[in-house]
Amino acid sequence: MDRSVVIRMRRRRPGEKVAEFRSARDIPALNALRDRLVRWLGPLHAEAVELTPAMPVEDRAADTWEPLVAVADLAGGGWSERARAACQAMTKHEAEQDQDSSGMGIRLLADIRRAFAAEGNPPVIRTSRLLDILNKDEETPWPDYTANGLTPRGLQILLKDYGISSANRRFHGDVQAKGFTRLQFTDAWARYCPVPQPEPATGA
Repeated sequence: MDRSVVIRMRRRRPGEKVAEFRSARDIPALNALRDRLVRWLGPLHAEAVELTPAMPVEDRAADTWEPLVAVADLAGGGWSERARAACQAMTKHEAEQDQDSSGMGIRLLADIRRAFAAEGNPPVIRTSRLLDILNKDEETPWPDYTANGLTPRGLQILLKDYGISSANRRFHGDVQAKGFTRLQFTDAWARYCPVPQPEPATGA
């Protein structure tokens, strides 16, 4: 996604009306628009490929948006400002989305470590017990994560980026239930939320 211009879509509300796409009606109009753009840009092709427009963003975002900004500069008439404003607004939004998602994931990892510690660091913990601990901690965002707190599906989604998922485990009394092993988390804990090491004592 960080190599794309991301257009966020929203689910339609009950009763909300939207214009429907119909191939027979709409595709010819889109093809005509495409052909107009081709005719306009054709004579400008050599100039377009040589453009290195000033970009309001850097790195991958600049690579992604540069062709669009270049076309906007060729179009003129205020399109340069509009394209750069859109570039800044949309890339900022996606960066914030990524930061929020990453921050929630790291917070979850740290809270799961505390949950294991509260249980005496067992080698395996039931998913239901883990969620119970997380959802009862009022100092965390999990009780309010949904109307029912953090759910098994929500837990699975947040842990997906770390390659961690629940599986059928055996517990005391040869009972089988969904759960996680502590070993599943050790690498993610070390990478994303390592325990701060005490500073070495210094002499007077």
